Formats: sequence, structure tokens, C-alpha cells
Amino acid sequence: MSNTRAVIDGGIDNNDQRLDNKVPKSTAWKDFLSLIKIGIVNSNLITTFTGLWLALHFSSKGFFSNLDLVFYTLIGSGLIIAGSCALNNYIDRDIDPLMERTKKRPTVTGKANPTKVAAMSFLLIIAGTLFLMMTTMTAVVIGLIGVFSYIVPYTIWSKRRYVSNTVIGSFSGAVPPLIGWAAVDANLDIIAWVLFLIMFFWQPPHFYALAMRRVEEYRSAGVPMLPVIKGFKTTKRHIYIWIAALLPLPFFLPELGLPFLILATLLNIGWIATGIYARKFNDDIKWATLMFVYSLQYLTIMFVAMVIITLL
Repeated sequence: MSNTRAVIDGGIDNNDQRLDNKVPKSTAWKDFLSLIKIGIVNSNLITTFTGLWLALHFSSKGFFSNLDLVFYTLIGSGLIIAGSCALNNYIDRDIDPLMERTKKRPTVTGKANPTKVAAMSFLLIIAGTLFLMMTTMTAVVIGLIGVFSYIVPYTIWSKRRYVSNTVIGSFSGAVPPLIGWAAVDANLDIIAWVLFLIMFFWQPPHFYALAMRRVEEYRSAGVPMLPVIKGFKTTKRHIYIWIAALLPLPFFLPELGLPFLILATLLNIGWIATGIYARKFNDDIKWATLMFVYSLQYLTIMFVAMVIITLL
């Protein structure tokens, strides 16, 4: 399912030129950060670090005595995630002009040559793989599975065809904490898999809320997101179901102690309570915005808390 949009080239009058002169020119560095989706890279590195930290902690390995391992893992993970995101931009450059939040990407505006973006993407993935090879082969395999699942099953195959695209894409987004753990301990502990499940279950309600806010953009781009195909009422029900699926997961992390269990449970209940509270506005977009913002805070607090708990 593909969409194109005509681009009409016209002259710029003096008023437009004066306005343009007041707008700061985008730098090559900013364009690069946009191409690799630096926000996604940073958030995934938080979960990668948490997996790495917990593996070091529960295997009784010192953090400072393994700084080289920490460096290889974070740089390697960051590079393969950045490469995957840039490749996603390359593939989606035909539909990105149709959505407000993506129409200013360098692959859309023409600031970045598509062929060079594709080449850079593969170079970043290769470089990241080489760094991960300095850890364990399990981390390498998991990292490459994450890259493949993001590019092929999600971006190329399901994103434009199936309403289940968000769930399919959630697999790759749940991989980073597994990479972090596997870099230290190739025999993945149940803790690592619980981190994977937390990330997997967190993504649908997060992205469904985003899709509700951008429903018309996704509709015009021909992307069959859940609110586009099933409507807001069904989307809200799915959001609550996925949040409910998070509720039992903290109970599988007894090693993190009772304080973490209480905090994680409160975060989960708070997410549901936020949705119930936001119903009073009788505004689906405002409801989705509150749920989206909460999801961001939820992820940060949850994974940072796991690190802090082990320091107490």
C-alpha cells in the first residue's frame, strides 16, 4: 500500500524570503540526529543499560571493573538501533511527506540523499555488530534479530498491510534489555525475559495512544493503525488490556525487593487510573495525550528504579 504526493515548485516572494531568513538553518548534525531518530536511540539505551546493569549486579560483577564491556555494549547497541532507524526512514520516505510529524525528515526534504542514507544505515549496523562482538555472540545474535524484525516483519511487511503492525513491531522494541543482559551473561536469566515482556507489553498502549493523536495523518498515509481501522473505542479497550497485562510482571522480579514491587504496581494501576480520570474530558485526543505522556514517564521511572533499587 503506497501513497505519493505531488510536489509543486513555486517562486518565493520577498515576504517569504524574509521569514525564511529568520528561521535557523538546520545543521548537518541535526539532520543526522533526525535520520537516526535520536530520541528512540536514547530511550532504548536506557533499557539496554538496565539489562546490562542488572546482569552485572546479579552475577556479582563490578560495574567499574567492566567499563570496557559497558562501553562495547552501549556503543554497539546504539549504533545498530541508529542504523535500523535510518533504514526505516529510507524505506518510509514515500509516506513520510503525508504525516505532519515526519514530513520534515531529511529523507523527505531532500537534505539527505536516499542512497547515502541506505549506505550509512548498513555501515552503522555493521559497526554496531562489531562492537557487540566484543561482548558475547548471544548479544550479537539478539541484536541482529532485533534489526531484522524491525526492518523486515515490521517496516517492510506489516506496517502498511495489517492492523497488527504495532504488535509485530513491539518485538524489536523489546530486544534492547536482552542485548544488555546477554552482553554480560549469555545464559539469559528469567529477569532478562521479564524485562523483555515489560517492554513488549508497554509498546502497544504507548503507540496506540500516539496513533489516536495522529489518526488522520496515518489515515492519509494509508497506514492501518488500530484507531484508523477499528476506531477510538476499540483502541481504548486494547490499551487497557495491554496495560492490564503488565500488572503481574513485577511479581516475577522478587530479586528487586518489595519496594520495587510496590512502585511498579502503583505505576501500572496509575496508568489505568489515568485513563479512567481522563474520560471526564469527553475528548478522545486529550485522553490519548494524557495516556501517551504517562507512558513515557512510566518507562523512564520503571527502568531507572530498577537500577536505583540495586544501589540501596
